[in-house]
Amino acid sequence: MDHTPPPFFKRGPAPLVRLFFFASLSLALLVIDARFRYVEGLRGWLALAAYPLQRAATAPIDLLMGIGSYFSLQANLLEENQRLRERALANAQDAQRYQAAQAEAAELRRLIGAGEKLPVQAMPAEVLYLGRDPYSHRLFIDRGAVQGVKPGSPVADETGVVGQITRVHPLVSEVTLLTNPDQAIPVQVVRNGLRAVAFGGGNAGTLELRYMPANAEVHPGDRLVTSGIDGIYPAGLAVASVMSVERDEEHSFAKVICRPTAGVDRGRYVLILSSETVRPPRPDEAQVSKERRGDKSRRSRAKEKQADDSQ
Repeated sequence: MDHTPPPFFKRGPAPLVRLFFFASLSLALLVIDARFRYVEGLRGWLALAAYPLQRAATAPIDLLMGIGSYFSLQANLLEENQRLRERALANAQDAQRYQAAQAEAAELRRLIGAGEKLPVQAMPAEVLYLGRDPYSHRLFIDRGAVQGVKPGSPVADETGVVGQITRVHPLVSEVTLLTNPDQAIPVQVVRNGLRAVAFGGGNAGTLELRYMPANAEVHPGDRLVTSGIDGIYPAGLAVASVMSVERDEEHSFAKVICRPTAGVDRGRYVLILSSETVRPPRPDEAQVSKERRGDKSRRSRAKEKQADDSQ
């Protein structure tokens, strides 16, 4: 019995022949594309023609994701606006208190005849790199003598004092951090106004208040600011906070360890502080001692004269 289809249903070559033909064509296209890159142009045109179909297929997903992101963004914006309103209200209250305190300070200065605070100018700078010796606690910034930087200028960031410029080059400057063991800064306790000198703690990344009496009124958590009595650092800049206070009856001085407030070991941008106001010169110690000796001699002569008159 013949199982072949009638001639009416016979169309084209046999399935095996067609499979072999298309397989050979695919291999040939792969070889040509790998060796001669002839099919890249055709692939680009095909991708361009299929792009509208791809966009149409992904349009529902993109629409759903866009709607979800829109509502999420709206919720985040509302929450952020609420936080900004609360912060603006708090800042307005702080500004009012600051204006009142500033007016009160100005009135007190006028009463005692003191001058106004020195105007402080700030120049932004970027931290380029640290010093070669990691234990030297120094870094370099992208401002130098060309920009008007001077040795001895204080360096601070948005939170407090970072250090002091110790060397100035034409385009860069070297900053010695507060944690350097050779660095010292006069400070003042905010709570009671007690003055002291903070020295760098070296690799520990801390500061130490040296030569503090054992009965000094310093407690953990006290905030330290610059006192301004050295004529270098402006008064009122945040320096550190007290971490621990060790008092020993066998020693005359207390050991006070502080944590720097500013980012002495982090941060990319700093401010170079400078004061253009000329301060009165310091008195000559030799002249002062000479005047003191003259006063003593005058007082002694006056006493001798009084003794002669009484006789």
